[in-house]
Amino acid sequence: MHLSTPPLSAYTKDNPLPAKLLENRVLNKDGSGKDTRHLVVDIAGSGLTYSVGDSLGVYASNRPQIVEEIIELIEATGNEPVVPPRLTAAVSLREALTTKLSLGGPTKKILETFAAKTTEVKQKAQLAELLAPGAKELREVFLGQREFIDLLEEFPGVKLAPQELADHLRSMVPRLYSIASSPKLYPGQVHLLVAPVRYESNGRRRYGVCSTFLADRVTRRKTPIPVFIAESHFGLPEDPAKDIIMIGPGTGVAPFRAFVQERVATSATGRNWLFFGDQHQATDYLYGDEWKRLLAEGRMARVDLAFSRDQPQKIYVQDRIRETAAELWTWIKGGAHFYVCGDAHRMAKDVDAALHQVIIGQGGLEAAQAANYVKQMKKDKRYQRDVY
Repeated sequence: MHLSTPPLSAYTKDNPLPAKLLENRVLNKDGSGKDTRHLVVDIAGSGLTYSVGDSLGVYASNRPQIVEEIIELIEATGNEPVVPPRLTAAVSLREALTTKLSLGGPTKKILETFAAKTTEVKQKAQLAELLAPGAKELREVFLGQREFIDLLEEFPGVKLAPQELADHLRSMVPRLYSIASSPKLYPGQVHLLVAPVRYESNGRRRYGVCSTFLADRVTRRKTPIPVFIAESHFGLPEDPAKDIIMIGPGTGVAPFRAFVQERVATSATGRNWLFFGDQHQATDYLYGDEWKRLLAEGRMARVDLAFSRDQPQKIYVQDRIRETAAELWTWIKGGAHFYVCGDAHRMAKDVDAALHQVIIGQGGLEAAQAANYVKQMKKDKRYQRDVY
C-alpha cells in the first residue's frame, strides 16, 4: 500500500513543528547590562519555508517552579483532570499549567471570585475597595503588579478547585519573533534575536514566559520547541534595484540582518542603509562584526550608529535620522523604501516624527503635505513597520 507524502504545510499554528535548538549564544560582550541571545532553530526536513520579513511563532512552557507552587497553593496534586479554555479534552492540571494556560494577567473576574469566597474580614474589605465602582485605576495598578500566584499567596483563605482556577486563566498564546536569517544563506535554519525579559514587581522576580523559555530552559538538541512560520506584510521591495533604509535598534535589527543577507544572496543592486542603536558600542553592537564586514565589502552603503550611554547626552536612532536629513531625503525622493522594526511605544513614534521633520525640512513641504507624502509612502509599501 502506497502512503502519500504529507503536504509541505503539514506544520502550522495548530500543528507546530517540534523543532530543536542548535545554538544559543550571548551577543553582548562582558560588562554589558544587557542579555541578548542569538538563537538558531533547526527546521531542516520539516517542509517549513519562510521569506525574509516573516516571523517564527513559538509556543513556550511555563517555568516548572511556578507551576509546582500554584499546585501547592491550591492544595492539589497536579494530576487532577481539567479542561482548559477553548479545548474539549481534559488534561492534567500540571500539563494545563505548564503548556496550555497563561499564568499572568489576572483580571477583575478573579477578584470577584475571591470576594465571593473569602470569609476573612480584612480580605473582604480589601477586595470590596478594589471592586468599588470608582476603583478602576486602583484595580488596574493592583492587578498590573501581580500574576495569579501573587493572588493565591495574598488570599490564602480562598480555596479554588483545579477546574475553577483553569476557568480564570487565559489560553497560552504563541509569541512571534522576527526571523534574523535568509533561507538562501541558512537553508533549514531559522535565526532569532531574543532578549530574555527579567524584572521584579510586588517583591517577586518575574520572567518573560517565552524569552526565558528559549534562553534558559531549552536544552540544545534535546528540548522540543513547538514552532510555526507566521507570514508577514513586512518584506523587501519587489524591485531589487530599489534602495532600502532600515531603522532597527536593539533586537529590532533582527529582520534587517535577514534583509541584507537576502539582498547579498540575490545580488540585488539597490543600496542598503542601516540605523542601529543600543546602550554601549563596546558591549552592545549586535552583529557588529557582520555590519563592519558588509561595509568593508561595499554591501552596505551606510551604517549609522546611536549608542545612548556612550556620551553624557543620550543619542537615539531618531537623532541620527535628523542629523542625516539631507542624504536621507535624497534617498527617499529617489524611491528608497523605509523600514522600522522594534519598540512601538516610543522608538517607532519618535522615528515617525523624525521622518516627518526630514520631509518638511528637506522637501520644503507644509506639515499637512508631509503627512500626505508619508501616507502615500505607506500606500506604496515604501514605508513599512514591524513594531511591538
